Amino acid sequence: MPSLLDIAALVIPLITGMAVGYSLRGRKIFNTEKVTLGIILMLIFSLGFSIGSNSELLAVMPKVGLNAAVLLTMALLFSILFVKAARKLVKI
Repeated sequence: MPSLLDIAALVIPLITGMAVGYSLRGRKIFNTEKVTLGIILMLIFSLGFSIGSNSELLAVMPKVGLNAAVLLTMALLFSILFVKAARKLVKI
């Protein structure tokens, strides 16, 4: 169970970013899309680095990948089926 400090380490930067964004809204200071993309790419790299350096996690990756593929397939299948059923009920 996460401690109060763990939660605060996530919530405080979020609230601070929201406050700064709210106070600076409407002003074009810098290109936030490029900064956001750079940060996301750094996060993806660090996640890949963490996965690649963990031999236990690498050992179970095929099983995790198979489970993810099954969940993806089932979600897509049932989404399509429910949309078709809803269209028949609404008669679009």
